[in-house]
Amino acid sequence: MPKNYAFLVLILLLVGSTSLFAQQKILFFQTDWGNEFPMDEFLAKVKADGYDGVEVWMPGSQKAKSQLKQGLEKYGLKVIFLHGTNKGLPYNESLKAYQNGLQEILKWNPVKVNSHTGSDFWTLEQNIAFLEVGEKMAAKAGIQLVHETHRARFSYSLPMTLEMLEKFPGLKLTLDISHWMVVHERLIGGDDPFLQKILPAVHHIHSRVGFAEGPQINNPEAPEWAKAVEVHLEIWEKIIRSSKDEVFTITTEFGPPPYLPTVPFTNEPIADQWAANVYIMKAIKARLQ
Repeated sequence: MPKNYAFLVLILLLVGSTSLFAQQKILFFQTDWGNEFPMDEFLAKVKADGYDGVEVWMPGSQKAKSQLKQGLEKYGLKVIFLHGTNKGLPYNESLKAYQNGLQEILKWNPVKVNSHTGSDFWTLEQNIAFLEVGEKMAAKAGIQLVHETHRARFSYSLPMTLEMLEKFPGLKLTLDISHWMVVHERLIGGDDPFLQKILPAVHHIHSRVGFAEGPQINNPEAPEWAKAVEVHLEIWEKIIRSSKDEVFTITTEFGPPPYLPTVPFTNEPIADQWAANVYIMKAIKARLQ
């Protein structure tokens, strides 16, 4: 092969490999957890701060549903719906309610559905039933259903999630690794061999920073949390850069009190929840440049 031709092929390969990530679209969603603004004001603020959409539970009233739908259209925002297993119902009733709720959500054609699935008190087989019915319904609708790593669910721990992944290989996950930091009482690094097996199944991220004694640091800008923030950013970057999804989604999910610590007696939050979420979105964007 002529040297010039070989050099050209090499350049094309390098450009191609670089553009693979450049062509991947990253969408950021803001949580409505703790929101006290009227819907229109909330969505206007979401749009102004550079988010692509919101992640919300399905509103309970028809009026609230209409306000959400109108607001999304008005501000050109996308939606990811939260859904979940009602652990307060008897098992069979809970499974039926899960199906009914998911059916309504899918009619909205959301970007994704993020599910709090199953219970840590149920057997593997009982939890798999939720995965099976959910995947069947979501696949039929052409919408991705992802199951959040979350305390009190089937995915409450890293080993149990690995076990489920072995039993249900098609499992798609939302990684909220802040839960596992406190469950396992340590900062789990990106090179953890157990975590490595989980990462290819991740299709959505909840970007909250946890630590060994809690699921949320008080302020991601504080220097004392620099190590915890860096560990999380490293894991999130690794997932995104390795993902084969054309569109990858991230929800910033620093929560309100009591997740956000408060001053004793006054119960005033010691940091700004909204500012923390915007900060972590900007930190991820800077990391991916």
